[in-house]
Amino acid sequence: MRNLKAQWKKSALLSCCVLFMHPSYPAYSMQDIGNEQSNIDIVEMSLSDIAVAIKDGRTTSVAVTQAYLDRIENIDNSGPTLNSIIATMPDALEQAKKLDEELAAGKMRGPLHGVPIVVKDNIEVAGNVPTTAGSFALINNITNRDAPLVTGLRRSGAVILGKANLSQWANIRSTNSTSGWSSVGGLVKNPYALDRNSCGSSSGSGAAAAASLAAGTVGTETDGSVTCPAAINGLVGIKPTVGMVSRTHVVPISRSQDTAGPMTRNVRDAAMMLSAMAGSDPKDPYTKDADKWRGDFTAGLSADGLRGLRLVVPMDRLGSNDEHIAYFMKMVDKIKTAGATIIEAKDTITGYDGLGEAEYFVLLTELKSDMALYLQGLPDSLVPHKTLADLIAFNNANADRELQHFGQEIFDQAEATGGVDDPGYAAARAKSLDLAGRKGIDGILSLYNADLMLQPSNGPAWLSTLGKGDNYSGPSASNWAAVAGYPHITVPMGYLNELPIGISFIGRKWHDHNVIKAGYAFEQLTKARKAPTYKASVGK
Repeated sequence: MRNLKAQWKKSALLSCCVLFMHPSYPAYSMQDIGNEQSNIDIVEMSLSDIAVAIKDGRTTSVAVTQAYLDRIENIDNSGPTLNSIIATMPDALEQAKKLDEELAAGKMRGPLHGVPIVVKDNIEVAGNVPTTAGSFALINNITNRDAPLVTGLRRSGAVILGKANLSQWANIRSTNSTSGWSSVGGLVKNPYALDRNSCGSSSGSGAAAAASLAAGTVGTETDGSVTCPAAINGLVGIKPTVGMVSRTHVVPISRSQDTAGPMTRNVRDAAMMLSAMAGSDPKDPYTKDADKWRGDFTAGLSADGLRGLRLVVPMDRLGSNDEHIAYFMKMVDKIKTAGATIIEAKDTITGYDGLGEAEYFVLLTELKSDMALYLQGLPDSLVPHKTLADLIAFNNANADRELQHFGQEIFDQAEATGGVDDPGYAAARAKSLDLAGRKGIDGILSLYNADLMLQPSNGPAWLSTLGKGDNYSGPSASNWAAVAGYPHITVPMGYLNELPIGISFIGRKWHDHNVIKAGYAFEQLTKARKAPTYKASVGK
C-alpha cells in the first residue's frame, strides 16, 4: 500500500509535473507564516470548538492546519498508516495564512473561518492536485476549478486541507471489490481495528475524520457511501436530500442518487458543513429547489429534540444479529425516555420485490451516460478518455495496476446498456421511486402517522480481504433513502466487540433539518462516540 502511494506520487511528478506536497515539505517556508505552533490539542476537538478558538484568537488557522498536517504524517503516512489521505493541498498553509490575515483585518468569512477540511478525491478542488477517483486513468485530471460544494466551504472560511482516499470509482467497478481500495491510494484501514474495513466508497473520508486528521471531511454517496463509512468509523454522516448539494465537478455514478455529504465527530459540526455546502446550482437541475430548503442547519438543535416525535421502526429490517438487535432496542428504549413515541412496524418489506434489480439497472445506465458527460468536459490534453468504454480499455491495458485485485464486470455491464434513452431505463427509475419513495419511506411514514424512520445504520466493520469482496455484516439502512433521494443521518450509538455501530434517522424529501435535529438530540442523550485506539485487531 505504501508502495502504491509512492508510485502514484512518482508517476504524477513524471507525467504532469505536479508536486504532491508531503507534510514534511511545506508549500513555502515556515518563516513566512511565523513558525507558529498550535497551543490546542486537535485530537477529538470539534470543528465548532476549533472555529471558536480561531475566532477568539486562542490559536490561528496556520497553527491548526500545521497540526493536522503533522498528524497526517504521524498517523496516515506512518504509525498506523491508515492510507486515508491521497494528497495534502500544496497551498494549505498559504490558505490558512490568508484567512488569519483576513481575521486580523476584521473580516470573517463565515462559521468555518480557518477550519481545515478534507474532501473525497472524486470532488474537484482548485490547485495543483488532480481529482483521480482513485484511478490512474485520471492521474492528470487537474482542472484548477472548485466544485460548487467546495466553493461553499471556502465561502464559509474553510481551509481545503487535502483529498481523501476512496474505493476506486466510488465502488462501482466490480461486484468483488474490497471497499476502501484504490490503485492510487492503496487500502484504507479502519482506525478502530487496522485489519477491518472502513466501508465504501468514502472510506478515506471516514477513517480520516475518525482519526482527527481534519476537523471534518466530505464524502459522497450513491447508496450507503456516506452513512456506512460514517457509522463504521464512529462518526456522524449526513446523506442529504439529492439536490440539496450540487454534483457539478464531481466524478459521477448516478444523476438520480449521487450526493455529497459531511462526515464529522458530532452532529453540530456536520450541520455546519452542510449549511456551507448546500445551495442551488444552475448547472445541476436537481438543485433547483435547494435554496428554498437550505439554511442554518444548526438552528434549533436541542437536547430535547426527540420529545413529541413519532418514530417508526421497521422491525423486519433489523438484520439477524441478536446482539446487534438487542443493542439497538436498548437505544430505542432510551429514545422513549426522551419523550418520543416509538411505533414498531411489522412486515414492511412485503411488496418491495424488484427494487434492487430496478436500482441496479438505473445505476448501470446512468453510469455509462453520466461518466461520459463528465469525461467529455475535461481537457483532452490531460484526460484523453472520453467514454466508459475508454476507461475499460485503459484498465485492460494497465491491468497489473488497475485490475490487480478484482475485475471490472460492473463497468462491462454498464457499457452494455443502451444509455438513458433506453425506454427500459425510464421504467426502472419510475419503479425505483415508487417502491423506495411513495410506497417505501413516504408510505410507511403516512401509514403510521410518523415523523421519521428509525433503524440500525449497518453492522460493525468486517475484515478487509483484498480480492475477496466485502463481507457486509448486519442490516443496511441506506437503500430506500438513497434510491428515493431522501435525507438520512447516522449517529454513533455504541460498540459491538469494540467496533462502532450507528443509528439512522430517515425523513421525507427536503426534511433534512428534521433528521439533523433528531440526530442531535439522540447524540446528547447517549454521548456514545469514543476515540479510536488503532489496535491491530479486535473482537471476534
